[in-house]
Amino acid sequence: MLVVVLALLAALANAASTVLQRRAAAAEPEAGAGVRGAVRWLGRVLRNPYWLAGAGMLIVTTVLQAAALGVGSLALVQPLMATELMFTLVVGSVVFHRRPDRRTWLAFFSLATGLAVFLTSVAPAPGRSTATAGAWLVTAAVALGVVVALVVTARAVGSAARAALLGLASAVSFSLTAALMKEVTGRIPDGAGAVLGTWPLYATAVAGVTAFLLAQGAFRAGTLAASAPALTLGDALTSVALGWAVFGEGITLGVLVVPAVAGVLLIGVGAAELARAPSVSGSWDTTSRRSGSGSPRPVS
Repeated sequence: MLVVVLALLAALANAASTVLQRRAAAAEPEAGAGVRGAVRWLGRVLRNPYWLAGAGMLIVTTVLQAAALGVGSLALVQPLMATELMFTLVVGSVVFHRRPDRRTWLAFFSLATGLAVFLTSVAPAPGRSTATAGAWLVTAAVALGVVVALVVTARAVGSAARAALLGLASAVSFSLTAALMKEVTGRIPDGAGAVLGTWPLYATAVAGVTAFLLAQGAFRAGTLAASAPALTLGDALTSVALGWAVFGEGITLGVLVVPAVAGVLLIGVGAAELARAPSVSGSWDTTSRRSGSGSPRPVS
């Protein structure tokens, strides 16, 4: 229960961070074309109180996620982080005064039901708190190969497919980041030297930055509706696989694979539909800037 609570709080904090930083972006009018205009606009956004509050919530997210990974399994924590989309809908609807329609609420319950069915079916059980160097070497090689293959393939396809492939590459990288974060928390009992003087902490930073950049590429390549299912499902499924392969976490297969697949489908449908909601996708951002107003207003 503690793991579930920490993971859900981390997802809520991440959702709040997203909404606050989008609120800051929407409040700032364009500062002209070109690199100079972009730099001026970014400089103003970074001083915006909403953006600073969002950055603070991102730090809270990291702490809560690390705490959850420190006491729970990777295969449980990362799928629960998918609830960020649900929390983003709720928080964004309050901040931007947008009431979700019936279709959006159905998507909300589809994602929630899918997560419950999936996690109940695979029943992730805790494993080791740290992994061997050999396991990490194989894992890093496979993850790097998958990410490179997805990025190369994304360059040869259309915008929607490119967004999905880059979203999947980002999901693999985010899962690897979480796995490395779990390795770091597992070394904390051995003292500061075991954390600061070894490679996992720095590998976590590299993997995290890579995941962030790939996610931005996915968002630029196409709509959030195109990349959200790949991001959400990719992170959850890759984390289950990494938890089993790297940390020896237990998962249930056999006949329960049928409801597990049903849960995955519900998560995918819910994520795709939620990503279309203005409070989640941020379509209000474009509208507010076109209006020339300093604050976002609902799309009519």
